[in-house]
Amino acid sequence: MTELSTVHRNLVDTVPLAVGARIEDETVTYEHDGQPLEGYAVHDAAIAGRKPAVLVIHDWSGLREYPKARARMLARLGYFAFAVDIYGAGRRFDDDGDAAAEAGRYYQDLTLLRARIRAGYDVVAKDPRVDPGRIAVIGYCFGGSAALEFARTGTPLAGTASFHGALITHEPPDVAAITGPLLIATGAADPVVPDEAVLAFQNELRTREDLDWRISLYSGAPHAFTLPGIPLYREKADRRSWRELVDFLAEVFAG
Repeated sequence: MTELSTVHRNLVDTVPLAVGARIEDETVTYEHDGQPLEGYAVHDAAIAGRKPAVLVIHDWSGLREYPKARARMLARLGYFAFAVDIYGAGRRFDDDGDAAAEAGRYYQDLTLLRARIRAGYDVVAKDPRVDPGRIAVIGYCFGGSAALEFARTGTPLAGTASFHGALITHEPPDVAAITGPLLIATGAADPVVPDEAVLAFQNELRTREDLDWRISLYSGAPHAFTLPGIPLYREKADRRSWRELVDFLAEVFAG
């Protein structure tokens, strides 16, 4: 198994490991339009048959430990988890300025952003360990915004969840193609996603009466409230939003 730092091992251990579980992980190399990509797959090999799958999209620093930890948590729940690589193999950023610049490339080119996620989706959908009819996508910060953008493509998804992602509205509204329910977890004290941004996003979702969506606000939670080991982390909001995700996935995969 890939080694994780103590803070991320502790996060993973908040999800109990089932008796007899055999968690296996691997680095998956793939590409998009000539760009080498390097994803991370993890699942419980003790569970026979095809599994529901969850794509995990990283924050603006790239595919580092945090999304891998979330993927392991999902694997402990019995899902096949795949942490998608948006930026490209080896493109990981410690400096916030560098990370913001890299993320900005994709915010400014949503077609490219969606295509990079689709490349990971295609890898997962073809995996013989996965039930291709039950795939969901989740993301954190930049990855939350990316997950919501991908849902707009009409790709067949069981559900989509965003955690403290920027809520990007489209004019004219662009929600007609979304295929599954949405779960949006955001901090009530997040300056990146103020109340007016939440309302504007809700109003766009309301343009489609049959769309199934939920927005949860967490009191006192700032931006990046689920990332342990940083001052912005809020344990209660993280725990509550994770519980919502667990229930959401159980519901959408059962449906």
